[in-house]
Amino acid sequence: MAERSTAAVDVADTSGDEPLTAQADQSTADGVANNRERDTDSDEAQGNPTSEEPGKTSPPELHSGHKLARRYRLEECVTRLDGFSSWRAVDEKLRRAVGVHLLPADHARARSVLAAARSSALLGDPRFVQVLDAVEDNDLVYVVHEWLPDATELTALLAAGPLEVYDAYQMVSQVASAMAAAHREGLAHLRLSPNAVLRTSTGQWRIRGLAVNAALRGISSDTPQRTDTEAIGALLYATLTQRWPYESDAHGLAGLPKDIGLIPPDQVRAGVHRGLSELAMRALANDGATASRHESPCTTPEELVKAIGEMPRIRPPEPAYTAPPQYQRTPYQQGGYSRPAPHPGVTQPVPTPPPPLQSRTGKALKWGVSALLIAALGLGSWQLADALMERGGKADDPNQTQTVDGDNDKSPKEPVSRPISIAGAHDYDPFGSDGSEYPENVGKAYDGDPGTYWQTSHYASADFGRLKPGVGIVVDLGKVQQIGKVALTFGGDTSVELRSAGATDSEPQSFEGYQKIAGGNGTTVDLKPDKAVKTRYLLVWLTKLPVTDGQFRGRVADIKVTS
Repeated sequence: MAERSTAAVDVADTSGDEPLTAQADQSTADGVANNRERDTDSDEAQGNPTSEEPGKTSPPELHSGHKLARRYRLEECVTRLDGFSSWRAVDEKLRRAVGVHLLPADHARARSVLAAARSSALLGDPRFVQVLDAVEDNDLVYVVHEWLPDATELTALLAAGPLEVYDAYQMVSQVASAMAAAHREGLAHLRLSPNAVLRTSTGQWRIRGLAVNAALRGISSDTPQRTDTEAIGALLYATLTQRWPYESDAHGLAGLPKDIGLIPPDQVRAGVHRGLSELAMRALANDGATASRHESPCTTPEELVKAIGEMPRIRPPEPAYTAPPQYQRTPYQQGGYSRPAPHPGVTQPVPTPPPPLQSRTGKALKWGVSALLIAALGLGSWQLADALMERGGKADDPNQTQTVDGDNDKSPKEPVSRPISIAGAHDYDPFGSDGSEYPENVGKAYDGDPGTYWQTSHYASADFGRLKPGVGIVVDLGKVQQIGKVALTFGGDTSVELRSAGATDSEPQSFEGYQKIAGGNGTTVDLKPDKAVKTRYLLVWLTKLPVTDGQFRGRVADIKVTS
């Protein structure tokens, strides 16, 4: 299908122009509550084509309370610009909030806006803000669309900082997939910016402006797929770095420094996910940029979706454990069901314990218990004396013989420790983006030369930039053997765990297959299991990294295993 652009641009997208209405409203044109829509990017900053000369027709003079088709009651004007206006309205028939774009029927773009809105409505993809109605009524043309009060603009999310790795991955996956579906139907966006991408309260990402906003702004492109793909790359770049990937500031984000060109996100901010950083560069390689690490650039949303599918899947973060509230006893359990609750701050008197038994029955009980104790003590003393006398008689018997075993005083001999040769090893990075960390250098960790080593990648912090719980080396002993000690030498103070695969000849296929048997930290660490361990496969698992050459990076210089 040949590419064609009937895309729409966000109605409140001023592109540097000041709206003519008051700035008091706090709602967006497409229904994002409490966050008035805005777009501060310029066509030059995004690389978007320039728009045609806006129409000279004045917007209709409407006011709050006006009804369209005796159904849509206008509530609040959000934007008035270039001869059109946008409103928050109420659909009185279905009793729901909607958004409305209005422009005169003789506006230069009225026909193209109607055509774009109807094309978008036919798409019916729930990943886009839906067009509900497109009408020409005498001297007015209006487009009615969804209003999403529970959604938040990406612009507002980025104001608090870069997104987490999993959230950025979900955003680019869902947006790229949605735009690929739109382009298969011949529809483009051409104004895809942080203001046009929304996250709902359920975590789903939705796009607004398809098939309406570009028509309102008179924007077109000879290569709409490349334009939208580069825009997705810019969105991903911003979510990873909280910077706009151009020299100009836009959308409340600072641009890149002057005269340095487009640099990868992992060079802008420490701890950026390497796979997503490369993906952003491949998508941005449409306007003079160079694809990251010689990967081929992505020039269409379909190619971007394919590149995302080839990446290792990024797992959601583990849910934080919340301690249950402290158990509170009810008044009934406390023995005061009908007793009024004490006032806060008032010290309650401690009840006086009951006096000891003073009645005739109590006295008799005390004398009985005392008599039983005296009898028990006498019986115990008599048995002890009888046992001692019997033992003394045996010792004095000259016919009694004793056999002395000379070996009774000797303690059992400990097994002799011997070195165990390492049959092989490989790097182990189950939580990383590509599953490997310098596999070509693993042999240097057990070659007997402390001057050589295997090392990890560098990270933003000692805990691997909070990207994963650790990395390590799997050691193969050739067969199941008894493990006595593993001596490790590191290039810096390193925290480490020793994990065992159990008494099996099969190497585990997941991290859960290795059980922790010892742990420690330091530059030279001797790890001894608390109990006897037999295994063939050992995992040397690094959990905290030292600072090496000004970076957080682990180095394993020597591994020795003894029985």
